[in-house]
Formats: sequence, structure tokens, C-alpha cells
Amino acid sequence: MAKFLVRAVFAALGLWVASVLLRGSIYVANTGTLVVAALLLGVVNAFVRPIVTILTLPLTIVTLGLFLLIVNAMMIGLVDLMLGGFDVRGLFAGIMAAIITGVASWIGGMVIRDDRA
Repeated sequence: MAKFLVRAVFAALGLWVASVLLRGSIYVANTGTLVVAALLLGVVNAFVRPIVTILTLPLTIVTLGLFLLIVNAMMIGLVDLMLGGFDVRGLFAGIMAAIITGVASWIGGMVIRDDRA
């Protein structure tokens, strides 16, 4: 549970950085909305993303994995639909937010990495 919360903090930081860098394209109402968006993104990534990834596997293979950026942007768009106060305007903004949030989550994973075998 603690790892999920730390990952959610890094996802929230990634969403915040994305909202700052893409000021006109991503809107977050307040810090509470940002935290809820990060938690919701974690839940969506845990339950919905694997199903969508399997369903789009042929397209992912044909594009050599680049379609996963679209899948990640769709997950952020799903959070946008589910949460008021969090607005992503356009596919490009979703893709950029997915990249920024992915990098932040990767850094978070490096920080909390468990070296036990």
C-alpha cells in the first residue's frame, strides 16, 4: 500500500509538471483535484489499461510499441472524463502528459525500487 501511495505522489508530480509545461492544454483546479487525479490514474492504470493494452496488441506490434503512448493518453483522458476540475484538451496534450507522467513515475519507481531478489 505504501508503494502505491509513493507512486501516486510521483504521478501527481508528473501531472503537475505537465499542467505547468502545457499551461493552455491541461487544467487542474487545485491540489486536491491533482491528488485525486493521480490516485484515479493509478486505479485506471491497474484495471483498465491492461485490458486496453491486450485489445490493442496487434496495433501496438505494428507500430513497434508507439501506440502505447496513445493508450496512456487515453487513460489520462479517461481520468479527465471521470473527474471534474481536471481537463486535458486534445490528443497532443494527452500524449505529452502521458510522457511527462511516465517519466515521473519511472523516476519514482527508481526511488522505491526493491533490490531484494
